Amino acid sequence: MAGDMKSDLIALLPRLRRFARSLTRSVVEADDLVQEACLRALSRADQWDPAQPLDRWMFRITRNLWISEIRKRTVRVGQGQVPADETHELVSNDSGEAAVMAGQLQSQIAALPEELSAVLLTVSVEGYSYAEAAALFDIPIGTVMSRIHRARKTLAAQINEPAGANT
Repeated sequence: MAGDMKSDLIALLPRLRRFARSLTRSVVEADDLVQEACLRALSRADQWDPAQPLDRWMFRITRNLWISEIRKRTVRVGQGQVPADETHELVSNDSGEAAVMAGQLQSQIAALPEELSAVLLTVSVEGYSYAEAAALFDIPIGTVMSRIHRARKTLAAQINEPAGANT
């Protein structure tokens, strides 16, 4: 059974990495978070119920580890943190209008509060149902629907805003 879990975990890595990136908003931190989540899952494999989907269990571990990290950071504010505008992790070598628009959308999603962006990306990108997202984040389904609505409404307003309107 452990062999099945390991191969399923390997297949889950790209989705887990996207989820971690939606939480951390950093490629480097997302990779670290995924690594920590995998270590935690492998060390506690006996706690996984094979009757339940592995992805939900892993997403919950990842989310809980991130919450713990955020709590730790409140204690050690500013140590080892790099301001977002000084990092080059979100730089893309793609060219063209689609790449520009994708970059703008990515920036706009990153600017949303974490509770909005994480739920939006979990449902819209990962393909989870509202009920599955509610179970994953341990919130009511109505809250999931509300957060997705607020995130989409905010993004739509930003996209439809004239170019120089916020200056």
